[in-house]
Amino acid sequence: MSRLLAVDWGSSRLRAALLDDEGRVLDRRSAQSGMLNVQQSGFGEVFESQFGDWMDVPGTRCLMAGMVGSRQGWVEAEYVACPAGIEDFVGHLRRVAPDASRSGRDIAIVPGASCIVDDIPDVLRGEEVKMLGVLDLLGVESAVVLSPGTHSKWMTVENGRLARFATAMTGEVYGLLRRESILARSMPAQTEDALDGPVFDDAVRRALRSCSLLQTAFSVRTRALFGELPPASLASALSGLVIGEELRCRHIEEGQAVALVGAPALTERYARALRLCGAEVRTFGEEAVWRGLWAIDRKRARRKGGGA
Repeated sequence: MSRLLAVDWGSSRLRAALLDDEGRVLDRRSAQSGMLNVQQSGFGEVFESQFGDWMDVPGTRCLMAGMVGSRQGWVEAEYVACPAGIEDFVGHLRRVAPDASRSGRDIAIVPGASCIVDDIPDVLRGEEVKMLGVLDLLGVESAVVLSPGTHSKWMTVENGRLARFATAMTGEVYGLLRRESILARSMPAQTEDALDGPVFDDAVRRALRSCSLLQTAFSVRTRALFGELPPASLASALSGLVIGEELRCRHIEEGQAVALVGAPALTERYARALRLCGAEVRTFGEEAVWRGLWAIDRKRARRKGGGA
């Protein structure tokens, strides 16, 4: 039996899928044991508690992606400089050495990527796997792939290689404004904000024709003051403004194809906003992560076997 344990170990969550040789998901697990909740010396213990029974089955190997490979993670996996293709990520896999009692474990971490944007370095970690998964699922070698989140990553792939990417701190800025700014005083105190579609769409359009979020953001307060929007819709307005600001700076062209990969609630908002810009959108969820890790594992096996 040959199986791949595909692990997405981020800052806040740990997710994994057990895959067969064809990339089909056999089982899934998740936990709140993200990097920020694990002491650096405790990664091995968490891994064994979550996946030890899976790894005990002969023929099971593991590939991990995400912040587990950061300087604060289990083992640091150095960034691969762009342009970078799947061969580069396979060639820079970082093996993890478990404790002596688990010496037979086959565990490796996928490296992140780095590039230079306007003479300033940029980095990503974990999104490279999503990008490779999207390419494999679409059966293409060139694409624009967007992974939204706390830090959105815009990835341009040319001829199967990650040519360049750029980071937008959209989710983090939204969170700060939503929780810490004067705007928060007008909004209901809750962690999950329901989407008011028409209000969100209107805010995106306002952002696209504006000069700056520094100006448009204050409209959330004034529209509350003058009763133009109910409190429950203000978060949707703010969300539309910050996402619209991100897209305004990207200069989306009519008919441009964008592959969107992320959590359903967030990709729904980005898909709406992108379509308002005239983009053609395909959305993907966690299946892109598993597919990307499976593609890397498949390439690694071919390299070991001397295949193409």
